Amino acid sequence: MSSYFTDLAQQYIDGEWRPGTGSWDIIDFNPYDDEKLASITIATVDEVDEAYRAAARAQKKWARTNPYARRAVFEKALRLIEEREGEIAEAIIAELGGTRLKAGFELHLAKEFLREAVNLALRPEGRIIPSPVDGKENRVYRVPVGVVGVISPFNFPFLLSIKSVAPALALGNAVVLKPHQNTPVVGGSLVAKIFEDAGLPAGLLNVVITDIAEIGDAFLEHPVPKVISFTGSDKVGRHVATVCAQHFKRSVLELGGNSALVVLDDADVDYAVDAAVFSRYVHQGQVCMAANRILVDRTVAEEFTEKFVAKVRTLKAGDPRDPETVIGPIINSSQAEAVSGAVEQAIAEGATALIHGTRRDNLVEPSVLTDLPADSPLLRQELFGPVALLVTFDGEEEAVRLVNDTPYGLSGAVHTADIERGVAFAKQIDTGMFHVNDGTVHDEPIVPFGGEKHSGIGRLNGDTMLDSFTTTKWISVQHGRSGFPF
Repeated sequence: MSSYFTDLAQQYIDGEWRPGTGSWDIIDFNPYDDEKLASITIATVDEVDEAYRAAARAQKKWARTNPYARRAVFEKALRLIEEREGEIAEAIIAELGGTRLKAGFELHLAKEFLREAVNLALRPEGRIIPSPVDGKENRVYRVPVGVVGVISPFNFPFLLSIKSVAPALALGNAVVLKPHQNTPVVGGSLVAKIFEDAGLPAGLLNVVITDIAEIGDAFLEHPVPKVISFTGSDKVGRHVATVCAQHFKRSVLELGGNSALVVLDDADVDYAVDAAVFSRYVHQGQVCMAANRILVDRTVAEEFTEKFVAKVRTLKAGDPRDPETVIGPIINSSQAEAVSGAVEQAIAEGATALIHGTRRDNLVEPSVLTDLPADSPLLRQELFGPVALLVTFDGEEEAVRLVNDTPYGLSGAVHTADIERGVAFAKQIDTGMFHVNDGTVHDEPIVPFGGEKHSGIGRLNGDTMLDSFTTTKWISVQHGRSGFPF
């Protein structure tokens, strides 16, 4: 595993591993013990340009390559991940503080998405559409957009880089990937290494490890990419969308959430507790789909709260290398401070801490808060940490209002003994995804993934990848002679 952080601490441009030419380095730290993993000299605007130019040169030939031949690259990449699974898991644990459980979950999904990319290479189909003009044949071709820029986040960096990179490549595009500064290897150069070893031709996937302090908006504004796929916060996503619109680029935005898990009066309380604890605390709550808010009908609130608090107390916080650990570190000190600060702010506003977790460096223990004022900002914002907010309600109508009382609309869940009651409830929620009798954290390769409101624009997964990473081209053929009015 350690060789990843020495061998891959470089830029990957046009099939070559090389240092950046910037004047400073990104230091890659283990968020649990602060061990220095790597030092990577950043890429400059010139390297971003070189990466995009290399992608544009390589893409034309790749688009003409038989899709069955393209498919073979993804089959090989999948086999390589399977062979290196143990090493990759150790890298996930080291670079982003993911627990062993989380690393296994991320690798499982990454393999599933690669399997879908194998099939996606053969998915584009053309159409012949009737014309009102005699002798006219209208052909509609599905073609690659060309070059796609991908910006991936720190929380599931290996999965969420592959989730955009693999489909874009499978559909005949080239890609330039910019991983998050806190996960440059797992989210960037490791992905490039796997595709390089799988036989992907040089130039089709480039990785630039850099910072906006160095390159500004150059990654977004560059004339080559036609689509920018961004996963991250809604604040940055708003900026990405604005810049893309100014430059006539398509943006695919997978942004934050403020999801709710709802427990109705007829729910299986024990099962709902299990679903809620997982949905809130998986990967320390650093998941866009996490259940920020847990809404419980007043008739079952006492029983639910008692059992929920008891289960949260059993969650072990500590070294993510320990298989017993459920709560590992927050990604960096500023995020850890923000989470702890949010808890203190809520308590100052009148919230009750049923569990008040302490902070040790980047390790933030679980907290459970209740009795938050109805106007508390915490109820309407994304909370990227192990803090559960318990809210009681009286009846379904109030529950629907509370769930929708947020600028976000990504995921959610409802628990009830009546499945159709749950479906009827779900239909009233302004969200891109909602789950009946389950948790809030789900992602499947062929089901459209995305949010409403501030949670994003567009969808990923399955056939929606065609909308994201290809475009249509109308070519008409006139059989015989056309008539003209002059």
